Amino acid sequence: MYLSRFLSLHALWVTVSSVMQHYPSVWGHYDVCKTQIYTEEGKVWDYMACQPEARDMIKYVKVTLDPPDITCGDPPETFCAMGNPYMCNNECDASTQELAHPPELMFDLEGRHPSTFWQSTTWKDYPKPLHVNITLSWNKTIELTDNIVITFESGRPDQMILEKSLDYGRTWQPYQYYATDCLDAFHMDPKSVRDLSQHTVLEIICTEEYSTGYMTNSKIIHFEIKDRFAFFAGPRLHNMASLYGQLDTTKKLRDFFTITDLRIRLLRPGTGEIYVDEQHLARYFYAISDIRVYGRCKCNLHATGCKEENKRLLCECEHNTTGPDCGKCKKNYQGRPWSPGSYLPIPKGTANICIPSISSIGTNVCDNELLHCQNGGTCINNVRCQCPPAYTGILCEKLKCERDPGGCSQNSGQGAISQGPLLLATALLAAAGLCIR
Repeated sequence: MYLSRFLSLHALWVTVSSVMQHYPSVWGHYDVCKTQIYTEEGKVWDYMACQPEARDMIKYVKVTLDPPDITCGDPPETFCAMGNPYMCNNECDASTQELAHPPELMFDLEGRHPSTFWQSTTWKDYPKPLHVNITLSWNKTIELTDNIVITFESGRPDQMILEKSLDYGRTWQPYQYYATDCLDAFHMDPKSVRDLSQHTVLEIICTEEYSTGYMTNSKIIHFEIKDRFAFFAGPRLHNMASLYGQLDTTKKLRDFFTITDLRIRLLRPGTGEIYVDEQHLARYFYAISDIRVYGRCKCNLHATGCKEENKRLLCECEHNTTGPDCGKCKKNYQGRPWSPGSYLPIPKGTANICIPSISSIGTNVCDNELLHCQNGGTCINNVRCQCPPAYTGILCEKLKCERDPGGCSQNSGQGAISQGPLLLATALLAAAGLCIR
């Protein structure tokens, strides 16, 4: 009896291994767009969803300030030392390199001692508000992959708003509010990301965690991307497949982590006190030594590469797509409407490649390179795809049940076929559990 069970399990494992052998070894890594697999028809291309690697996006940013003359040094002025707000003999002078603090020093590699930083004028016009808008633009859609980190060399602002744009700065939405007193500044109760959940992850909050004044080692402000990822991927982000599944099916969630521009609105400098010391207004200003933004080019899961061309980032599109974000099908490849790639089914992803237009298809309907019959279809003499019973279309790209009035319900027996080998493997493994009881 045990021998027969062992043989059954061995046969099961061989079957599962055969089914899964063509899947990526690490779930959630969409670093290739196609791979060659072996079938009864020989070697064919199998297409996959893909995306560029995450990188330091500050390398490609353009920064603008509003008002444009808000940077200190023209004319020269003195300001108070960071550690001792009553030692006010430091100088900012735009005409002298060692004393200048231009905007590009928000992003440079630290080299000068003690550190390099951009600095605004002091609050010399108090009680008029000292407002500064710092806009970071990429001229490209970016998907954030890590926390946004801003390091201040002055006291962190008493009031600040981080905003995002998805349309190249035409409209803006708040990302997060920061204040020493959220209720007083923005009429919002203070919260932290830890107070959120999967259901409230898109809530815009005001936090008091990052708004202390002149405090040692209190220079950094975060916008917590990874903490929001963790609601879906677990505390250490081990289950990225779950996060990808949510991003694939929830457009608002995907858009939440997508930007074309960021804007830092500095509304009140760090005072460290309840009141402003009007006798020492040179104590109050903004100074930023570093901004970190990590992300990847948004290519709609149709590219693994993103190149800089004429000072602009462009996706290196595959799957017969084109455009800066691979957002449309190439000419003569509009046989079905364009669609973004899909992270699902996990772990492989679905390419949703653009297929040839009917008018552009001659006798070469399919082959073993670029025009691969999908969903298990077989290429017959390069002139047609012989499709499995559940599929139809030029390249077997459509489910037949999609034409039915009831659509592709899970009970129809066809809606689940697109899950392919993964569901088969799951079923086989479930059967294994029955065998060993």
